Amino acid sequence: MPTQHSRILLALTLALTGCSQYASVSPQTPQFHPVRATLGTLATVEHGITSGLRREKHDPLVALGEFLTAADLAAKQLERHPADSAARDAYNFAVARVLGIIQKAKLDPWTQPLRVPAVGGEFLVTHRPDPRPAWNPALYDFTPADEFDISGSYVTEHSRKEGLGAPTVATGRGLNANAAKDFTIPKIFYGITALIRFEGRRAVIGFEDPLATERVSFGGHSVPLAADYTVPLAVMLASTQPKKMELTRLLRPEQYAETARISRLQPYDPNKTVVLVVHGLMDSPATWVPMINALRGDAQIRRTCQFWFYSYPSGYPYPHSAAILRRELDAIKKRFPLQKNMVVIGHSMGGCISRLLITDTGDKIWMGIFKKPPAQVPMSPETKQLLTEAVMFQHRPEVGRVIFIAAPLRGSELATNWVGRIGTKLVKSPATLLKAGNEVLKVATFQADDLKLNRMPNSVDTLAPNNRFVREINKIPIAPGIPYHVISGDRGKGGNKDHTKPVMSDGIVPYWSSHLDGAQSELVVPSGHSAHQNPQAIAEVKRILKRHVR
Repeated sequence: MPTQHSRILLALTLALTGCSQYASVSPQTPQFHPVRATLGTLATVEHGITSGLRREKHDPLVALGEFLTAADLAAKQLERHPADSAARDAYNFAVARVLGIIQKAKLDPWTQPLRVPAVGGEFLVTHRPDPRPAWNPALYDFTPADEFDISGSYVTEHSRKEGLGAPTVATGRGLNANAAKDFTIPKIFYGITALIRFEGRRAVIGFEDPLATERVSFGGHSVPLAADYTVPLAVMLASTQPKKMELTRLLRPEQYAETARISRLQPYDPNKTVVLVVHGLMDSPATWVPMINALRGDAQIRRTCQFWFYSYPSGYPYPHSAAILRRELDAIKKRFPLQKNMVVIGHSMGGCISRLLITDTGDKIWMGIFKKPPAQVPMSPETKQLLTEAVMFQHRPEVGRVIFIAAPLRGSELATNWVGRIGTKLVKSPATLLKAGNEVLKVATFQADDLKLNRMPNSVDTLAPNNRFVREINKIPIAPGIPYHVISGDRGKGGNKDHTKPVMSDGIVPYWSSHLDGAQSELVVPSGHSAHQNPQAIAEVKRILKRHVR
């Protein structure tokens, strides 16, 4: 039976996050909108598509021949008239239906050519080989993007690009056992754009990455590549349901220790700036989807930036999560050496983690807590290593800029009131941290008004303004030469920017906590705590990224 504390926390969770789904998808029947040409090639193309749609369910192979014939004729029309938008739309629709039938009818043109009967003679359907093992089409199921009806609070804006080709969602057929080693997500959901090039009666399917390619050569012309940036994200969210784990990763972090890692959302490109996003308390990388979706709609951002996530169980004290992130950065540097300094964007507690990436502590925090150097503090080697990693570190040389969004850099009083005290009691700390906490309590020094606990602080505790680490880290300046920016939220209730009540706040983090002297820019947006999803904040991030890559 749930405890009273559990009921209260559940009520608070629902109040803070709402009950809406991040994303949901359902199948839909794509609609063909012909221009109703009466003569010429386009009329024949439209007739073939209409005929294929009638046959698709009861005779998919015949319908496949109809769609291939229509795509072939439309391709020839585009070769003659590359600006013919009606022929382009018909081509895209026909190519999408070819991919849809291959998927639904479980046909396989990936391991051997597929013979398809058609009025003008059979087509031999094959694919363009790709030297990259991960781009082997036999590893994926392909569903045209126009066959998904999407909705949800994180995908309200549909970001896409007009052009040639059929935007398609490639879904991995299995889990990637090497996901952690490859720094990628366990199951692939990726947006690609399909093209079919005809070599006589050979229909060669090729896949383009719309995050890497803006234009393609087709029929002797350079044309824009079509893209859908939103549907793949919606399918990923609906399939993985990250919302289900956000609360449990806060309350039982040890059970999700393996989820603390960096993941790439797209293939690594050494010529693009890495934008590493870090989520906050009781959250997941899904929280960044509205921003990523909007940023990918900008051609300059697509051309110059690539997005990575740092995910972690948010029940960990954030200095510990930052130590794990530093280890991840060491490992990824060996696999994917950066040629450009990365930009780190941290929301809420993710901003506190990001702050530790651009700080040189030396032994200042250690001495502030223990009053003696590490060699003179009696504790086990395991605990000493754990603590030194958490409180003694240097700024990361690969980080070239940081954007803090609604970050409680000086703490939040919510962590010390009754809500925070209930929350902190429900977080079950890992055994290693419990052991370390017992040892620390025997040797640490505290000031009269410090937050005092009989255990190791968890994530909620490390957001308290009177937490010893929070106080010590704010005595240390950010490393020189690293630009940083601040975006804060204001609910519109007014208030003071200092500690004088009532204070300006996003409902969770007051302005006085998120503000940082020395920021290259600061913007207050009309928003609650989810300021990173606010359109004005997203526009500001876009401006900063464009400035950075210049």
